[in-house]
Amino acid sequence: MNKTLVCTALFAALGGLSQAQASDAKNVILFIGDGMGPSVLTATRLFKVGEEGNLEIMSLPRSARIKTFSHDAQTTDSAPSMAAYTTGVKMNNEVIAMSSDTKAVAPSKDANGNKGINNCTGDNGTPVPTILELAKAAGKSVGAVTTTELTHATPAATYAHICHRDAAYAIAEQAVPGGAGFNAALGDGVDVLMGGGANHWTPYSASNKGGRADGRDLTAELGAQGYQYVTTQSDLAKIESGKVLGLFSAKSHLDYELDRVAKGAANTQPSLSEMTAKAIDLLSQNSQGYFLMVEGGRIDHALHATNAKRSLTDAVALDEAVKTALGKVDLADTLIVVTADHDHTMTINGYAAKGNPVLDLVKNGDGSTQHDVDGKPFTTLVFGNGPNRADVRPTLTSDQVMADDYLQETGVKLGSETHGGGDVMLFADGAGSGRFKGTLDNTLVFGKLKEALGL
Repeated sequence: MNKTLVCTALFAALGGLSQAQASDAKNVILFIGDGMGPSVLTATRLFKVGEEGNLEIMSLPRSARIKTFSHDAQTTDSAPSMAAYTTGVKMNNEVIAMSSDTKAVAPSKDANGNKGINNCTGDNGTPVPTILELAKAAGKSVGAVTTTELTHATPAATYAHICHRDAAYAIAEQAVPGGAGFNAALGDGVDVLMGGGANHWTPYSASNKGGRADGRDLTAELGAQGYQYVTTQSDLAKIESGKVLGLFSAKSHLDYELDRVAKGAANTQPSLSEMTAKAIDLLSQNSQGYFLMVEGGRIDHALHATNAKRSLTDAVALDEAVKTALGKVDLADTLIVVTADHDHTMTINGYAAKGNPVLDLVKNGDGSTQHDVDGKPFTTLVFGNGPNRADVRPTLTSDQVMADDYLQETGVKLGSETHGGGDVMLFADGAGSGRFKGTLDNTLVFGKLKEALGL
């Protein structure tokens, strides 16, 4: 047999030549369910469609298991775990898109008492390239969409390099082309930015007490660079082309989906699906393609509070955003990847009958409740740790535990529930999705996204 043919066949068998040529994607959309570990996914499925149904996420044909530990910790926080996806580098907890030797240095408070002033020094590690920077250099458009503050750890890992995730004011500066602190590796800037936390982008004032002490109005600076600045759902809907900065909360994160919907006509915030659809419409106008990150960030926040109902509702909203994206793109040239940055301590316990609501008490098929050793009922969902542990367990009712504000019980009592150190799931479909299989370190996801885009 011809030596060249043998070598080519071996290379192809190892996932080389044939895959790289046949599966390159023009576009990539990376969905992140912040804190959406396997138990959260299962609970979301039970909450949305029951035991025998599937989430949109679960309809994606390719899957892998992802290890999430950081450079210095068995259980990661969102900064290094997301940065592993965007850079392929392991880094310490709290660090965003920097080399592994970078030490997290907590920010200090500004003159107005707001934490977030950068204390990083030039000799503390070096920036490492992100996939958004590489995509931008290749002529593609890029975007980041989130339900958290736009300066929060996960979105920040797409456009910023910093030694501590809480240096929010310095993180915002890195997104402003031509301004002091701009991340020049982004070229003419991130094309689509949507999230919350306008205070980190606007000057301090009596009505904006979380605003910038340096007096800079980054929204105006971005406007001078051609960005359209929008703050409401209706204004976003009017945008048809060009660069966009959308900040849909004056301070902090966007509303939980449960609360956003409850506001009805009084709501001014877009849904995650609406932001996703608009981002795709805008970015796809670039004939060279795009990279888009979409985060359902408040899944994580509700889990930290042990409020399972809000967490699952936000996870459903992420699932709907995935459905929206699948309906808008051509999978022949677009890769869609859905994963989580880390796990949580929520678990599904007891022997509830099939069809029992996942937020309810553990019940038998005849509707009777199951009990602990003290004869008291308990919920299907509980947390390994968190704030809600009474000295004596209460006698719970279905009305109590199914309420919007109910906080699930916890094992170890802490001020806030922690992340879990477990592996998370990844699902993929479209161009290049065959690369995702088996058990992978989170840093390897970066390389596979990069390969799929041909970068």
